[in-house]
Amino acid sequence: MTTTSEYLSVSQNLSRYQAMTAAEPAVKTATDYYTSNIGGVNSIADLVGNYRLLSYALDAYGLGAYVNDTALVTKVLQGGVTNSKSLANTLGNPQWQAFAKAFDFVDQGAPSISSESAVAATTGDYVENQLENDEGQQDPGVQLALYFQRVAPTVTNAYEILGDPNLLKVVQTIFGLPPETGSTNIDQEASVISKLVPLSSLQDPKTLQTLVTRFTAMYDLDYGPASNSPNGLTVSSDGSSSGPSAASTILSGVISSTGSSLASLNASSSGLFSDQLLDSLQGLTLGGV
Repeated sequence: MTTTSEYLSVSQNLSRYQAMTAAEPAVKTATDYYTSNIGGVNSIADLVGNYRLLSYALDAYGLGAYVNDTALVTKVLQGGVTNSKSLANTLGNPQWQAFAKAFDFVDQGAPSISSESAVAATTGDYVENQLENDEGQQDPGVQLALYFQRVAPTVTNAYEILGDPNLLKVVQTIFGLPPETGSTNIDQEASVISKLVPLSSLQDPKTLQTLVTRFTAMYDLDYGPASNSPNGLTVSSDGSSSGPSAASTILSGVISSTGSSLASLNASSSGLFSDQLLDSLQGLTLGGV
């Protein structure tokens, strides 16, 4: 199947795929433990000190790679989300904001994280993240498409797109932006992204769907069954190949939910656009796609 057809199959039958993912033994075991024990968490230290609970909570928000960085997680939670200068609001990744809001010990108190609605939200996000990871094992493009569809509507500024390698990869693919290092001006890059992808477009389901299907179409064009991989390997029409798929090789470091670092996140936000490209893109808008 192409990336586009597989993405449409999943997105149009999302509840069924989510139910199948939730029933997977490993997922069910992890969820049962979380729901049975999160009520006993009375402080940030309690959450951070329980590896299984913390791992589940971070995985739910695509931050599983940070499970051993308890100092960072503690600082994020201690800062809360009300202050615009808090760590969660300045890391430049919407997933940290979502995590801090879900586990808002500072303003909502410890009981809020184990309320029925909070537990449902976290377990739902965990299942969705696992579904995306499962799809990514077969086609990283489908994982990116599902991730963008889920996370993009939560973005509040262009810097969050630049700070999230998954969102950025989708935007780069949609608009044909090159990933090579060039002259860097983060404010100018954010301005360009804002023109290309107005935040209002990400809030509109129809426009968001158009963007995602545009991404999968471009992804198929670059890495699909009919394309040749950069290392010369050709993927056949039946999905087999003579070596690693081009998509898996190129995107192996992109899927942040399976592992990343603050350094890599920050690095991915810089050196993306040359001055010439920025100049050429200044007049573009989403409507011109």
